[in-house]
Amino acid sequence: MSPKGKIWRYPFGSVYLRQSKSGEGRWYIYYRVNGQRIREAVKNALNRADALKVLVSKVGDAFRRRYGFPLEKKEDALFEDFGKEFLKLYSRVHWRPKTVRGHENSLRHLNRFFKGRRLPDVMPESTARYIAERSKKVSPATVNRELSCLKCVLNRAVEWGRLETNPIIRVRKFKEPEPKDRILAGEELGRLLQACASHLKPIVLTALCTAMRRSEILSLKWRQVDLGRKTVHVERTKSGKPRAIPINSVLLDEFSRLKQANGKSEYVFLDPAKRRPMKDIKTAFRSACARAKKNPDDEKDPGIVGLRFHDLRHTAASRMVEAGVDLVTVSKILGHASIQTTMRYAHPTPENMRRAVETLAQNVASAQDFVPILSTKKEGVPANAFVSANYQSRASAF
Repeated sequence: MSPKGKIWRYPFGSVYLRQSKSGEGRWYIYYRVNGQRIREAVKNALNRADALKVLVSKVGDAFRRRYGFPLEKKEDALFEDFGKEFLKLYSRVHWRPKTVRGHENSLRHLNRFFKGRRLPDVMPESTARYIAERSKKVSPATVNRELSCLKCVLNRAVEWGRLETNPIIRVRKFKEPEPKDRILAGEELGRLLQACASHLKPIVLTALCTAMRRSEILSLKWRQVDLGRKTVHVERTKSGKPRAIPINSVLLDEFSRLKQANGKSEYVFLDPAKRRPMKDIKTAFRSACARAKKNPDDEKDPGIVGLRFHDLRHTAASRMVEAGVDLVTVSKILGHASIQTTMRYAHPTPENMRRAVETLAQNVASAQDFVPILSTKKEGVPANAFVSANYQSRASAF
């Protein structure tokens, strides 16, 4: 090992660890083939032993190619065994817990079909059979998520040298319908807030006043809330990039009240029964929607139908756009990397569309009030200019 403590030298090559700008370590190998220097990063290597195994394999293969020996044949892994490696070395290392849970759930169903098969046996035909069988039981969206997971697993098999190519890369997914747009009307908003339980209302207000995601709200800590500067610092974001959101007057009052009640807790929103951070509000939100009736005395009134908590984010974004806030600012508040993503949240209402076309009518009306003047005989009127019809009639009187 070198004095730096980062390089391990062997007779046939070297293994070394390099720190990235983010502070993460990455393993590399170095060796020579026919006098040519080769340096390679060992993706997903967790320690020096992993990198050394790759180095030995690479040098061995180079030796066999040079002297005409057959390459060492590795036994093809079983699908279920490789799925475990995928979760351990890739999914749990690179993805958020929610995505990992999705991979685990998809692999449970994939293993039931592909269990006992080797990786090379996962072909387009067998995949098509899986899709046909699963589509009888679940929605096209669920089949698409599981197919995406299967493609990701086989991509890692190619990356790690277990397959030459991904044989199902061209297998097509189902066409999914466009996501439903659900925006709270003004009177629905009032009914929903009145129907919310005491522990749910501050969470709903936060969603409506900041357009934050449910996971961002429930994981919010007091150290992220700066009441002095009226700012919320969102750390656990979907994109991985933190963002700051201003606090408006309504939410400032609500946070000030919560600070007095829960200020000693680490988290802003607490379960009223357990006095612990809120983990899920599906039942409470569903109950609030059911209680938010137009006519409280009507037992058949279903309340607010078809509303998800995420629709509050849609509602907040749409209200900002309707108020004339530019899309760049809205995108910044929502935490989107692209304006195109923000466009999905900009839902023009019929009233706004009518006002938009009325501006066109005003332009046309203004244009009809002007006539072209092609002569310079009238004093003060330039050639090829446009003047109003009223001006023309007054000029002809002179």
